[in-house]
Amino acid sequence: MSVTRQYVLITLLALAWAVLVAFMLSQPGYTDAYYYYNAAKRLVEGQGLTDPYLWTYFNLPDRLPAPSHTYWMPLESLVAALSMLVFGTTFRAAQFPSVLCYTGLVLLAFGVGRRLDGAARHGWLAGLLLLFSGFYVPFWVTTDTFALYGLIGALALLSMARAAERGQVRWYALAGALCGLAHLTRADGVLLLLVAVGVALVSSKAGGWRAVARFVSGVVLAYLLVMALWFVRNVSVLGTPLPLGGTDTIWMRSYEELVRYPPGSSPADFFAWGVGPILRSRWTALLNNLGTLIAVETWVVLGPLALLGAWRLREKALVQCFAIYAVLLHLIMTFVFALPGYRGGLFHSAAALMPFWAAMTPVGLEVAVAWASRRRRWRYNEARRVFSGAAVALAFALSVGLLHGRLGNWNTNAENYRELGAMLSADAVVMINDPPALYYHTGLAGVVVPYASPDVVPEIAARYGVTYLRLDIDHTTPFTGLFLGEETRPYLKLLHHEGMQTPDPDDDWLLFAIQQGDNTP
Repeated sequence: MSVTRQYVLITLLALAWAVLVAFMLSQPGYTDAYYYYNAAKRLVEGQGLTDPYLWTYFNLPDRLPAPSHTYWMPLESLVAALSMLVFGTTFRAAQFPSVLCYTGLVLLAFGVGRRLDGAARHGWLAGLLLLFSGFYVPFWVTTDTFALYGLIGALALLSMARAAERGQVRWYALAGALCGLAHLTRADGVLLLLVAVGVALVSSKAGGWRAVARFVSGVVLAYLLVMALWFVRNVSVLGTPLPLGGTDTIWMRSYEELVRYPPGSSPADFFAWGVGPILRSRWTALLNNLGTLIAVETWVVLGPLALLGAWRLREKALVQCFAIYAVLLHLIMTFVFALPGYRGGLFHSAAALMPFWAAMTPVGLEVAVAWASRRRRWRYNEARRVFSGAAVALAFALSVGLLHGRLGNWNTNAENYRELGAMLSADAVVMINDPPALYYHTGLAGVVVPYASPDVVPEIAARYGVTYLRLDIDHTTPFTGLFLGEETRPYLKLLHHEGMQTPDPDDDWLLFAIQQGDNTP
């Protein structure tokens, strides 16, 4: 089969699978995906880049609606909005860019697998491993940054490698532009810019300071050109080129501090925590991120083969760029942004590594099979085919099992929100665990339940016009007493308690009216 026909076949296969998985999702499914979808829909409907709710108290606005994307970056919402302009304001339309990016990632893995070691069969194994990428499969096709960042980030690494090999400014400029797009997709995408600048510095040494200046300038200027409009927007609405609140997550002592009120985890609070808790938090992050590396990034058992392939190909510029980014990403998500890192940050950003893990695995597999064949007198070609087939079968089984589990959670939460919406007027503003999901299902504005004493409820209610409080099993720790009925507040009137008839608190939720006339704790 010709190379062109192989690319056409893998494209059709990837597109068919991506569309199938996309149609299995009936709604965005979780906070991040709801957020990006809602922002895109409001943009298409002429309401600008605004949020009618607060899901975190970082960069605290004066009122609602407020400027959107003051914590997360905007590109996922922008591409979803573009798709919705063409195909209509539906979740299916918003999924379309993710489906295309997922397909592109499979093609990228296929192409890199073919070229890294010069074997066409490696391309097929790499493409199929990326197609059936385990934990990532359902996330690729919802309205989150996984597929978009994965494709842009991987292309940025490819461009860096090509720049290092050819020593041409245009490749450095392309890498810089892609780093800008990656940063517009995820805040930690700026790490790719650091890698690109490092590659430019190292690879231009032989050409002297003129080469250094040209290559680094190519990267930085292209990055700034892409980011310029976003910097201008942020200066106009926030007063700074980039939101500052996200850096506070470095100093968090609990993941619940993501919704701390008032916001502002500080270095003083962090170091006052003590050496023991700080070290334990980093140890926890290390163990969890190691688990992500093994189970999520490398298909549970294929990690040793991927690392063996990386070692075999270590002289190649692409593998070196990949390795630098992979090491830096895991270190930063473990020791700097530890709590948000192991709670999802690494999972999101490692999407850019997946095509390369997939492409290096076939090389490592064949090295391992060749070694085992010599020792056990296996027939090499037959053993290679058997183990390659087993790797694909493992990836497929893992993907199907994990997809089934996610669908059970993501597709079933609409009824609770709609039931709540039916109880309230259209102008109600609700304090709730997941304001983006509430808005998606009901159109109601809201704020997140804070990580603070319930005594702050009147202050938040007065500031943002909050009229109701809904608590469920996912409340923040300070609200446990209210949820269990062990505490009361004079400004909270219990209106409804769902799930009282069962002993399991997991299905309970409580609705309180916030009495604006009695705000004395």
